[in-house]
Amino acid sequence: MIHHIPNVLTKEQVQYFRDEMDKIEWVNGKVTAGTLSATVKQNQQLPEDHPLTHLLSTIILESLGQHPLFLSAAVPLDIIPPLFNRYENNESFGFHVDNSIRRIRGTNERLRTDLSCTVFLSEPEEYIGGELVIEDTYGYHEVKLPAGDMVLYPSTSLHEVTAVTEGCRVASFFWVQSMIRDDAERDMLFKLDQSVQNLRMQLGDTHQEVIKLTNLYHNLMRKWAEL
Repeated sequence: MIHHIPNVLTKEQVQYFRDEMDKIEWVNGKVTAGTLSATVKQNQQLPEDHPLTHLLSTIILESLGQHPLFLSAAVPLDIIPPLFNRYENNESFGFHVDNSIRRIRGTNERLRTDLSCTVFLSEPEEYIGGELVIEDTYGYHEVKLPAGDMVLYPSTSLHEVTAVTEGCRVASFFWVQSMIRDDAERDMLFKLDQSVQNLRMQLGDTHQEVIKLTNLYHNLMRKWAEL
């Protein structure tokens, strides 16, 4: 399932990100690509080990840790620290699949990539092209969100970023290892959780049906979660 996660960053935070990024020399984006995806990757990245990358990454992670829709949709166990890229002058990233296992920078720890994330740092009107195209069982989905919003989708999906023919597309990208490995099970838990939240608002926290569904949610978590 593809999720639109709004307001991960405020407009003021986005502007701060962009202002600070303009002060840094970007590098070739192939540095973080696998051998196959490197053949279709044409973009630029902030250096992984630059202090600004670490600072901006921390801001995003802190925001996600307080974002109820992200926590419900992703059920995160761990998150690979965000990286940052930009596309301009006809740069693109052809269809590819993300690596199944990725190392957390600066450590020997490796995570399974269950979910891929893109936080948009450019407004849609700032560039032409640059759509994130995600293929799933229902076809192709083009994603181009307001700055500060995020798209969350299964890492098993083939996807591409189309060529940016005018302007500049800036974004953050990273991966999540979920406590719920299976996409279908994670989707069922998300829908159940959203239903519980809606019923709590309508009926109150002490209503018998709210308590029953909350119990069901946690029992399914016990059955499916991997820690």
